[in-house]
Amino acid sequence: MTARPLIGVSTYLESGTRWRGWELEAVLLPAAYPRVVQRAGGLALLLPPDAPERAATAIAPLDALVVAGGPDVDPARYGAERSPRTGPPATERDAWELALIEAALAAGVPLLGICRGMQLLNVALGGTLVQHLDGHAETVGAFGGHPVKPVPGTLYGGIVPEEVTVPTYHHQAVERLGAGLVPSAYAADGTVEAVELPADRGWVLGVQWHPEQGDDPRIMRALVAAAS
Repeated sequence: MTARPLIGVSTYLESGTRWRGWELEAVLLPAAYPRVVQRAGGLALLLPPDAPERAATAIAPLDALVVAGGPDVDPARYGAERSPRTGPPATERDAWELALIEAALAAGVPLLGICRGMQLLNVALGGTLVQHLDGHAETVGAFGGHPVKPVPGTLYGGIVPEEVTVPTYHHQAVERLGAGLVPSAYAADGTVEAVELPADRGWVLGVQWHPEQGDDPRIMRALVAAAS
């Protein structure tokens, strides 16, 4: 029996979380993330926030890494003043996930950034973010959708060669691209919807939308295949 590749997925650390009469600080993640990994043939390992200096140790046993969506990246991470429309910082999570990204890149571990994960990938490589844009989130707490168009000849364009409508919920986006990153999908308004590193830098892809919330498994299957 072929072993399933081990796919690490970053998680939230939330205070005041309630379940079955309990109210405690909790490490959590929407169940759609591990489920899409499992359905694609991987074994999901949830990675709670930890000390950044432990990131390389956490990456070492993994076959691939997924950096999940979540709150806005602290603008201080890319040298910008905070916009009034930017959410409160998640300082520990920013530090941990940036360290995970850097460790994965250094080790050549396949990496998929989802929404915030794509934005952090861009920041980790020296890029900046648009702190607010309209039209990419419809209702608070509910996913919307819009079409994205792939760039032919890219990693993403090879995985999903046609224009598709994707599940989306974000109000921030790539502004200046990080070093080495190339755009591999766009929204109709010109927003960069996917970024990646050239093939000689390994399997590294970030998507602005939430593939775990849809029914198209191709991105996760491609990550699992790269990890196998």
